Amino acid sequence: MTSIAPERLADVFVEVADTLVTDFDLIEFLQTVTTRAAELVDASAAGLLLGDHRGQLHFMAASDERTKLLELFQVQSREGPCLDAFRDGAPVVNSELDNGSQRWPQFAPRAVAAGFRAVHAFPLRLRGETIGALNLFGTEGGRMEPADVHVIQALADVATIGILQERAVRRAEVVAEQLQGALNSRVAIEQAKGALAQIHGIDVDTAFERLRSYARNHHLRLSELAHTIIDDPDSAPELTTA
Repeated sequence: MTSIAPERLADVFVEVADTLVTDFDLIEFLQTVTTRAAELVDASAAGLLLGDHRGQLHFMAASDERTKLLELFQVQSREGPCLDAFRDGAPVVNSELDNGSQRWPQFAPRAVAAGFRAVHAFPLRLRGETIGALNLFGTEGGRMEPADVHVIQALADVATIGILQERAVRRAEVVAEQLQGALNSRVAIEQAKGALAQIHGIDVDTAFERLRSYARNHHLRLSELAHTIIDDPDSAPELTTA
């Protein structure tokens, strides 16, 4: 059974789950996840790496500068518990660094030199998608209890949901902006067609073909040309002069 107080555990999970705010700051969020995870299990230090769209891990948060340098070393050497957890999508726990040179010949001695003796790594995952990894370090040996492993993995999973949720909201906002921009452009094009049809006494289909032809010949976007005709017709006299 975990020794973490239920009230404290509930507070941390609520804090980490609360990402749907207008001033959401991803870096601050990841720093909070890192800090709270270490506090919950009394880890000496913690760090977090996040993957990009190519699957390359990048340093994002650490409890102190010493851990930041160690996390950066993991990325640069392409070796360490975070990389294993990220690649396999499974926790790496209770790893004694004094005996870790066979598994991590570069990372383990570097971590020991930094004053650490134990390490645990947890994937940031949702179903089949892993987007990063969280590292917890101990300055003394000792094992993490299964219940605490479960708690930290659950925290990492909730953090992953929060990150993916924020990304989805951001993508939805971008799509909405793109749609609104397209609608605005469509309105401008219709207005430009009508203006050209009136100026030249032609039907709107012919006006549209003239608009498109001029845009292609002058390497202009159709919406850009339409706005020009509406806002500054004298700048395109070939089109706007009868």
